[in-house]
Amino acid sequence: MPHFATEERFRVVRSTPLLLPTFSTNKGMTSISTFDITKEPLLDLLRDIQQGKIQLVDFQRSWCWDEERIERVIASVSLGFPVGAVMLLQQGNPDVKFKPRLVESLSLAHPPVPTALILDGQQRLTSLFMSLLSDQPVRINRGKRYSPEQRWYYIDIAQALDYPHTDRRDAIWGLTVDKKLYRPGQPVIDCSTPKKEFELDLFPISQVFNFPQWRSQYCKYWHYDPPKLALIEQFEATVIKKFEHYQMGLFVLRAELPKEAVCYIFEENNKRQCELTHFDLLTSSFAATDFDLRSDWIAREKRFSSHPVLRLLKPTDFLQAIALMVNYARRVNAQQRGCHPDKLPKVACNRQDVLRLELEQYQCWIEPITAAFEEAARFLHTQAIFDADDLPYPMQLVVMAPLFAILGEGTKLDRVRQRIEQWFYCEAASGIYSRSREGTAAKNLLEVPQWLKGGETPTTVREAHLTAERLQSLVNSQGATYRAIAALLRRDGALDFVSGEPITAARYFDEKIENHHIFPQDWCKRQGIPRSRYNSIINRTPLTAKTNKLLGGKAPSVYLAQLKAQGMSRQRIDEILRSHLIEPTTLHNDDFEAFFAARTQALLAKIGTAMGKDLVGESLPDSGNGFHPKTFNDYQAGR
Repeated sequence: MPHFATEERFRVVRSTPLLLPTFSTNKGMTSISTFDITKEPLLDLLRDIQQGKIQLVDFQRSWCWDEERIERVIASVSLGFPVGAVMLLQQGNPDVKFKPRLVESLSLAHPPVPTALILDGQQRLTSLFMSLLSDQPVRINRGKRYSPEQRWYYIDIAQALDYPHTDRRDAIWGLTVDKKLYRPGQPVIDCSTPKKEFELDLFPISQVFNFPQWRSQYCKYWHYDPPKLALIEQFEATVIKKFEHYQMGLFVLRAELPKEAVCYIFEENNKRQCELTHFDLLTSSFAATDFDLRSDWIAREKRFSSHPVLRLLKPTDFLQAIALMVNYARRVNAQQRGCHPDKLPKVACNRQDVLRLELEQYQCWIEPITAAFEEAARFLHTQAIFDADDLPYPMQLVVMAPLFAILGEGTKLDRVRQRIEQWFYCEAASGIYSRSREGTAAKNLLEVPQWLKGGETPTTVREAHLTAERLQSLVNSQGATYRAIAALLRRDGALDFVSGEPITAARYFDEKIENHHIFPQDWCKRQGIPRSRYNSIINRTPLTAKTNKLLGGKAPSVYLAQLKAQGMSRQRIDEILRSHLIEPTTLHNDDFEAFFAARTQALLAKIGTAMGKDLVGESLPDSGNGFHPKTFNDYQAGR
């Protein structure tokens, strides 16, 4: 194919008018057609990306595909199947300027002015560029909780030729950055040298467009063995040619389109894609007025980085908090103007509410909401909730930020903080955010400020309840109720079994804290205790990883005897156990049932106090060993 400038290569196969809302168009735009449809060899597109001729619109989201999606797009291209058209925006209009950025993993010392920008197809093109042409391992996104990984992709030649009996995806292997694949109980797959690739008949996808050189070395290594020659020729004809001749469909938006029209097209085209968030769409909308929302969020995220509890806060969470605040302020203004209660604006934070945010509204509330998130982090710290993984529900932060912004300096009053604490634990223990997140958030923001001013008790506080039966049935140590209980134990001075130091101190010095079984699993299994019972959160408590090793699978009386042998007095042992709401005699006697009944009531009393409720009304029967759960009620009253 002869070489042309990029925009010259996008010749029209068919032009189609696109119906848009009315925009003030640029003076030079006279054609009724707004975009062209064409196709382009995949290699040419990827080379233009490599040279910086094709770049991303900066308001596009960051690279976010996982391994499965990358493998799927590689498999589809290797079969010659369509992977969907790409949308590009021609450049050259001096009145429409978007900030460009290079595709992920590409670094150029002096990037050129791009001739086209990618509006749709970023993830597909980036996946193909990184795996086929970048000569670097592909970066795998695993979300905010996990560090990204890197993969070199290979095709198993024999498996690829077995299609359709073997799914093409099964023939694609992702190896680690050292070009090895580690599989439990199986030999390591090692492709760290070309020789090892040849021996295993694994072809590196990064060499697709350098196949003649790889094939030459492969044939030479096998001394031109006829079966190997036949294998590699069949592989070339069946797989490699699919890559070499692959044509990518293109929608090319003409440069004459005004900026607001380009943003509108981007938003409408991507609303149907569930993986694109309202943050991405709003970034595009704000870009039409030259505001870089993505860069602004990066600055906020950097500011929040000093608060571990905000570590997993997403840009969509931040926008929901802004939307709640904007809608709340609109409602208050309407009330002050005497608006009829039935006609007051609603308070909501769903997807459409976020997408309706205007730039002026965002800029008005961004600093107060940022400061409110920081104030919420401070409040959570007083509750021994130090990290994002300690938070019962992430949605609680989304409500707390506008609530703290509304209350202002009032959040520093003890009476107000006590009620916020009560509301917080009612939310956590009731499981309310596992049902209707946005609706509950909006309702809380309407009701809690009024309650703090002497109004009615919020629905969340009034209806929150936790029974002994439900508490005992909970087995998820990462669930909201257990996280709330663990926070209360840390806050009120739970001590580590071995060191005797507060769990909060161990956490501060980055010692690993885990949710361990008090009666070890192995011991419980040997006693025939049902799994649902020994895995209940009643039998779990926060301890250091080192302490868990001491506990092992031993009976409680055995590991407590070990502590005594190490010089810890019986009195101190019992004090430590009580800090976890454990009646010591039940552990010394290895009495699981007495322990289970007593700790159920103790935990109910603890969470009930935080919720401002009496949850211990459902008494459990006497264990039969002379110990009654009321002992813990007396103990709690004395703390």
